[in-house]
Amino acid sequence: MIYRLILVFIFLVSTTVFSSDKKEVKANNNSTNIFVKSKDSNKAPNFALKSVKGKTVKLSDYKGKIVIIDFWATWCPPCRKGIPDLVAIQKEFKKSVVIIGISLDGDKTIKDVPKFVKDYKINYPVVYGNNQVTIDYGGIRSIPTSFIIDKKGNVVDSHIGLVDKEIYVEKIKELLKKK
Repeated sequence: MIYRLILVFIFLVSTTVFSSDKKEVKANNNSTNIFVKSKDSNKAPNFALKSVKGKTVKLSDYKGKIVIIDFWATWCPPCRKGIPDLVAIQKEFKKSVVIIGISLDGDKTIKDVPKFVKDYKINYPVVYGNNQVTIDYGGIRSIPTSFIIDKKGNVVDSHIGLVDKEIYVEKIKELLKKK
């Protein structure tokens, strides 16, 4: 009897945990499905994070723009390789797109972020990530990981790993055509 009660308890707990308010971001065949924690179907979770310049950056500040969120770190070779493409995209689409780099550098390398931003001539906001934002965006397990958010604040695409610039550009152009 106790054995059955334990099994029922485990079942109820696991059902509750795995049916929480996470959603699966459906993406095209060039991307990966990532579970994003959001109370509203496709809405990107908002955040307020400190930038390398000391200002608070909120995702909600960019409503009406296409946003690419890039989780990265200074010590990550694929992240380093992809940053020039993100800089070029920000420059090309500066009126309608904003890229937000979320640094996941830890205690040992966080001090390197401002110099890295300067050396790579990063022209978009770079903020320091925290545990909550990684949880809200599906428990980031690998970097780089990126999310594309439309003008209405919906997550419309996600990628794990280095993304070719043209994939971003195609998606941006597609989203710019939508009203």
